[in-house]
Amino acid sequence: MTAAGVRLDRVLGRRVLAVSNRTVGRIEEFRAERQGSGWVVMAYTIGAAGLWERLGLGVRLVYGAGKRHGYIARWDQLDLSNPDVPRLRCPVDELERL
Repeated sequence: MTAAGVRLDRVLGRRVLAVSNRTVGRIEEFRAERQGSGWVVMAYTIGAAGLWERLGLGVRLVYGAGKRHGYIARWDQLDLSNPDVPRLRCPVDELERL
């Protein structure tokens, strides 16, 4: 299945594996942009901070300014060829931290 054909509800809440097979966190949120008559996913929010973002709570408000508990993976940094087991295509340190 191509990334263009993946249903978002199928990957929401799935554990994301790093290249080392270590769990990075769960997909908690999507960031999309309108393009023409449709929407295109630009990034995925992974981890607890993504959950708070989805619930509409500020990450800094909940966790404090110095702590980070999540990542943002651009669409091209996540392999969804098997939607049941999403995997990073890059090292974790290349992801944007929340």
